[in-house]
Amino acid sequence: MELTAALIEQTYAAIAPATIRTPTIRATRLSHMLGIDLYLKLENLQHTNAFKARGALAKLLTLDTAARKAGVIACSAGNHAQGVAYHATRLGIPSTIVMPEGTPFNKIQRTADLGAEVVIHGAGFDGSVQFTLDLAAQKGLTFIHPFDDPVVAAGQGTVALEMLEQVPDLDCIVVPVGGGGLIAGMAVAAKSVRPDVRIIGAQAHIFDAAKAQLDGVAPHFAGATLAEGIAVKQPAAANIAIIRDHVSRIDSASESEIESAVFDLLSHEKLVAEGAAGAGLAVIKNNLAQFKDQKVGLVICGGNIDSRLLSTLILRGLMRDGRITRLVFEIDDKPGQLAMISRIIGEAGANVIEVIHQRMMQSVSLKKAELEIVIEARDQRHVDDITGLLRDAGLSVRTAQDL
Repeated sequence: MELTAALIEQTYAAIAPATIRTPTIRATRLSHMLGIDLYLKLENLQHTNAFKARGALAKLLTLDTAARKAGVIACSAGNHAQGVAYHATRLGIPSTIVMPEGTPFNKIQRTADLGAEVVIHGAGFDGSVQFTLDLAAQKGLTFIHPFDDPVVAAGQGTVALEMLEQVPDLDCIVVPVGGGGLIAGMAVAAKSVRPDVRIIGAQAHIFDAAKAQLDGVAPHFAGATLAEGIAVKQPAAANIAIIRDHVSRIDSASESEIESAVFDLLSHEKLVAEGAAGAGLAVIKNNLAQFKDQKVGLVICGGNIDSRLLSTLILRGLMRDGRITRLVFEIDDKPGQLAMISRIIGEAGANVIEVIHQRMMQSVSLKKAELEIVIEARDQRHVDDITGLLRDAGLSVRTAQDL
């Protein structure tokens, strides 16, 4: 079967009754901050909080009675696993999900809670897929591939149909790219409705397999990425062929840029987004001149970011913005020093949230002490004002930038 506009339209009608028609909203704050007209397709509000539920449902609806009774199997550590489990259980189809070793427990538990039998095997998707295929053959299960299947890609392509129904005059759409199913489906769908709309892919610098294939260079695979949902080493050949024909280009972003973009979505638009969506926003931020005076669509492809990781990301973002800052003092070891410092900080309108007083550190002389104070401020300019006041009072203080 070939991925065509007709297949996507047919799939759209088939999955619509059990799919959330997620909104496409104007990102008012980010648009103002970046100087572009940005619209966000909120697939983080989809069933299981990711677009993957669309493709999973599309494939499940094509199974005959015998295949449904036998059950299905998928290999995934995240969104595809939950999409398959959710819709399979809803349709009364037994499901088995193979998840790689090291998959966070909360993802394993969430998938099991949705009704799937979870099997742990292999290191990453590439290390688990052959085991999954063998298990499928052994038990007579239908394998649902996360991206190398035209029906699955057609399900993902329905995202573009909705976007262009909601905002018909988009000039371009930025799409995160892993195995290529989402961008291939969306590109075919979008071009069938608006041939002049540009489709731009987004990847992480350290996991840029699709971009490397388009550019004819060696890919980068350099460890773990925050955009784990698109960390695919071998995109589907059929999807790459469609990308070559329909996608303007694929750009990539660094880990720090992706992290900053996830924080921007949370702090400016109050949206919880995973790293793959952050890669899309990071690519936009890196190429603002190319998006000037255009209506830009971005797929917020999922919101399944680990809560502990998100907590750390928020704290790091606040520190980057200067809203939380660590000040380090070398003070005389005598009464009243901490009180004086606290008074200056308080009168300047900041809040002390942590104090560490060290006398044992050998980096300071015996009659001195090292004092660390973490403060909450308005922004970096406010921090600069506070440090100026502290230094005017004769105190030796270093900020995070000095350390």
